[in-house]
Amino acid sequence: MSAGDEKNIIRRVFLQGSSLMAAGLVFKPLRSQATEVQDENFANSGRELVAYPQKRPLKRISARPPHLETPFALLNESVLTPNDAFFVRYHLANIPTSIDVDSYQLQIKGLVEKPLSLSLAGLKALGEPVEIVAVNQCSGNSRGYGLPRVFGAQLGNGSVGNARWTGIPLKTVLKHAGVRAGARQVTFRGLDSPVLPTTPAFVKALDIDLALSDEPMIAWAMNGTDIPFLNGYPIKLIVPGYFGTYWIKHLSEIEVIDHVFEGFFMQKAYRVPDNDCQCVAEGTVPDKTRPIGKLKVRSFITSLQPGEKIRVNEPIVLKGIAFDGGHGIRSVEVSEDGGKNWQLATLGENLGNYSFREWTLQWKPREKGKVGLKVRATGAKGEQQPAKAPWNPSIYAKNDIETTPIMVV
Repeated sequence: MSAGDEKNIIRRVFLQGSSLMAAGLVFKPLRSQATEVQDENFANSGRELVAYPQKRPLKRISARPPHLETPFALLNESVLTPNDAFFVRYHLANIPTSIDVDSYQLQIKGLVEKPLSLSLAGLKALGEPVEIVAVNQCSGNSRGYGLPRVFGAQLGNGSVGNARWTGIPLKTVLKHAGVRAGARQVTFRGLDSPVLPTTPAFVKALDIDLALSDEPMIAWAMNGTDIPFLNGYPIKLIVPGYFGTYWIKHLSEIEVIDHVFEGFFMQKAYRVPDNDCQCVAEGTVPDKTRPIGKLKVRSFITSLQPGEKIRVNEPIVLKGIAFDGGHGIRSVEVSEDGGKNWQLATLGENLGNYSFREWTLQWKPREKGKVGLKVRATGAKGEQQPAKAPWNPSIYAKNDIETTPIMVV
């Protein structure tokens, strides 16, 4: 099958999905798939496993708009999260159901010398492609484990993934348009839109210095193939080191502005307390907030699931991942005694400071009974995971030390 034939099939599949949207079903699975339910370790966490186009069965958080979480065990498959296992997060219910890449255009406007309207081919022609391996994590990842519980999608740990992104630096596009003096921010808009006229558009903004730095890029490939439709096909804004709220899917418009953008999703939503810990006392409201920014240092055990049974005195290899906002991982440690003592894990291949860093540790359980394996990471600049997560009213950026309860038999 040719690449063109494959794209035409994808378009037809999503056109079929549009009739489902009209019926309020929104991307009901388009192939036969037995439904299972997967529970997390918090109240009301049962989630159906549902297969959407180009995706294996993922945990459905919501149907409209589609919000799909990666079953956490799948993150043990590879340090690069498979495209068909990568989580999906939309904010607005009117999402595109088909895209004709031949007529797709990216608009660059505002405070520029030369407004642009670029096709995908025109975008690729602006310069040599670049690659970066980077983590995309939802701001509310792990919210379901936070206490006291707060409003918002009750997520487990699977709204995170790591991929090799291929595209062109954002600064190359902006420089080609010619950023004029006085520019303060750049805004980004995709093809998803509100159902009601009173619902604000999903528009995000980056400060001009960040937009013109080396890392942000406009990607058209993910792990060596086209970005999956539900992850932003045909192009997606990639902001390495920053939470996924800035990673705009189906990128269609870039505007350079001379002021601080005041749209809802910058001025009201996705904000954290404006202090060093991004926290307040539990159950209170901060006096001042700021837009959420960089990822915090985190680590997980991926080779064992909560409640799993292992045999006493039989050595096993513990495996997991660690990441931060772009400084890189200095060390990962594991504790089997509640954090009193820690064993240093071995770090795997370094795919770059914005990537998952795989780690392993040889471990032999010596006593039968319940064990809570703890894992903590330390970043290259000394940032270490806290024993207890600092609290904020949206439970954003949760990064406390993870504990995986297992049974030694």
